Amino acid sequence: MKKIALFIVIGFLGISAQAQQPLSLTIDQAVEIGLQNSKALRSSQYKVIAAEAKSGEMNALGLPSLKFQGAYARLSDVPPGAFQIPAGIFGTLPPPFSVSLPPADVNSVISPSISNNYTLKATVQQPLFTGWKISGAQDAAEYSAEAVKLDFQKDRADVIYNIKAAYWNVYRALEFKKFVDENVEQIRAHATDAENLLKQGMITTNDLLKVQVQLSDAQVRQIDAKNNVRLAMYALNNTLGLPLTNEITLTSTININERNWTSLDSLVTKAMNDRPDMLAMNSRIRAGESGLTSARGSWWPQIYFIGNYNYLRPNQRYFPMKDEFKGTWDVAVSVSFDIWNWNQTGNQTTQAQAQLSQAEEGLSMLKDGVMLDVTQNYLAVNQSKERKAVAEQGVAQAEENYRVMHEKYKKGLTPNSELLDAEVALLQAKLNLTQSLVDYELSVARLARAIGE
Repeated sequence: MKKIALFIVIGFLGISAQAQQPLSLTIDQAVEIGLQNSKALRSSQYKVIAAEAKSGEMNALGLPSLKFQGAYARLSDVPPGAFQIPAGIFGTLPPPFSVSLPPADVNSVISPSISNNYTLKATVQQPLFTGWKISGAQDAAEYSAEAVKLDFQKDRADVIYNIKAAYWNVYRALEFKKFVDENVEQIRAHATDAENLLKQGMITTNDLLKVQVQLSDAQVRQIDAKNNVRLAMYALNNTLGLPLTNEITLTSTININERNWTSLDSLVTKAMNDRPDMLAMNSRIRAGESGLTSARGSWWPQIYFIGNYNYLRPNQRYFPMKDEFKGTWDVAVSVSFDIWNWNQTGNQTTQAQAQLSQAEEGLSMLKDGVMLDVTQNYLAVNQSKERKAVAEQGVAQAEENYRVMHEKYKKGLTPNSELLDAEVALLQAKLNLTQSLVDYELSVARLARAIGE
């Protein structure tokens, strides 16, 4: 038993250790996991299922319906329907019409009293003409379901962008931390050099204090950078639907692939034609038009074919009634028309027209928003490309400046303040480059989402 318990404990420890191992993810793998675990996307999927079910419900309205009804009723006792034949009523008739009757009166029952009634009924109903009320409702439900499906595509694109943003935010935080750590090591080496120069009498104590203050400031930035990495990792885990404390190793890097975007006008046109929210709004307008057609259908007569099969005990169509099951059938064409319903149909039509107008205005506003969205992100992509080029040049210049200042400082040819400035400038240049790379990656993702890719 002790050996079994030991193996179980070792197994749990192995599983726990495996669970704590960092998860290596590329950006594509992160997107795949995030889509699978997204609660928002699952909620959107349920909306699609509900809309499709609603469309199926509306489509069933135009098909034949079959209903079955069963009932039992207990009736109060009443005297049976009967008539009385007096004695000798036929005795005066001449032969051969004379009959032999008993001397007493005779009661003849024609309608027995049956207290137990059973009803089994099957009804078939088929709409023949409803003034396009049913067909309009069917089309409206179908277009609405299509709009909800397109909403799901939009939600999916939003989830993908959020995953990418969280992934690259972690990348940025890690890069920032790396550069801050390098800066701390540079200043620590600077402090060591300053102590040696102080011993040689080449700098003052105040110069050493300046370096130590700079080192303290860099260490504070280091603490902040470490905390930012942790927060960014929590945000990524939350976006991916993973435990917040899960460690993720990023295996994708930002490689600027200079994509040649087409002109702004062509991108706007593509967005108008391909964006899911634009397509969804167009579907809602068509749904509104079909809903208006359905509302107007109440102005027309409603014609239905109805067929019934009745299996009753007793069946009143049989005479005289008997306490036994009998089957009968009937068919009919039903016509109904609202003569006066206090303008209910008119109010329904007005509501449908208002909803259609609201959808049309929504499409107009959405077009303006799409044009602005595409334009802003197009300019952001170009801006981030220019910033990236400038930042790369800035890093090269800052690295050379730091190299020169560091060599001069060790030889006592430059003041302490200039080396400190060079260290800060190098850190800032590297941070600017990383920021420009992440901004470019995110601006490209936003532009792709804006044009419906």
